[in-house]
Amino acid sequence: MTNALSRLLEKRDWLMADGATGTNLFNMGLSSGDAPEMWNEEHPDRIMKLYQGAVDAGSDIFLTNSFGGNASRLKLHNAEKRAGELSRISAELGREVADKAGRPVIVAGSVGPTGEIMAPMGPLTHELAVEIFHQQAEGLKEGGADVLWLETISAPEEYKAAAEAFKLADMPWCGTMSFDTAGRTMMGVTSEAMVKMVEKLENPPIAYGANCGVGASDLLRTVLGFAAMGVERPIIAKGNAGIPKYEDGHIHYDGTPELMGEYAVMARDCGAMIIGGCCGTMPDHLSKMHEALSSRPRGPRPTLEQITELLGGFSSANDGTGDLSDAPTRRATRRRRV
Repeated sequence: MTNALSRLLEKRDWLMADGATGTNLFNMGLSSGDAPEMWNEEHPDRIMKLYQGAVDAGSDIFLTNSFGGNASRLKLHNAEKRAGELSRISAELGREVADKAGRPVIVAGSVGPTGEIMAPMGPLTHELAVEIFHQQAEGLKEGGADVLWLETISAPEEYKAAAEAFKLADMPWCGTMSFDTAGRTMMGVTSEAMVKMVEKLENPPIAYGANCGVGASDLLRTVLGFAAMGVERPIIAKGNAGIPKYEDGHIHYDGTPELMGEYAVMARDCGAMIIGGCCGTMPDHLSKMHEALSSRPRGPRPTLEQITELLGGFSSANDGTGDLSDAPTRRATRRRRV
């Protein structure tokens, strides 16, 4: 273990990641349909403000503004030839913020899905997916990212292609999938299946886990599924700040900072070592999460009932693994939720 993230993981029993990228940028003026990655060049001050907000709130890791910065996604904006360049700039801005933090802060180069369906069901071949991910990885590496961070992946084939691409780039990486369909990814992957896939990779990630999805309760149930597999590889939990609601022309997430603090502690006790937020998670949420993680002792692993008591019911009766048919669903249990 020689990379910056691995060294930090050796010294700490939990690390805090950042929160939302899109939600924060929309609050800064990003319009729906625009490519956030263009702001790396057009509004670098706003991107650095995004990064700085996470650092000031106590994050040990923040993700670069490059989630949709691959050639496939940028093609929608006639910018596919700029994938490496825009990713490089996102990491350069992150490097500037992290190097001034006064403490170790990890710049994680965000890599999102291509937006294409992998062959044989769709047009994206393995070879092309590797090429797309490799191009973005090289840009993030050139910009100074400490680690690559694959996120919101649904298809195992895409996850495997990214792993191969990151090996070509000679970069350490982390990788999360989004479990949003009855405890499975959109392509049917369960928490158990993901762990088995990760452990068979020729180039496995430093840490793996779940991000986004339906809500905090569902995400923590997935984390419990990871932990039940008994693998020592660090687990990542990046849950949304509640459930999205459309109010006054904007999407609003109903999770309060205080409840995100509860989520963070519960995520740690479920077995996650890297804990952050996803959609709707703002700096004030992160501050409460950091405060809770720093001040509250580690507790026993929560039960499904304890999760729903604090964060609300699950969106489905089970997560596709084991017998969880008696788990409270969101319709039945909604006392409080993040």
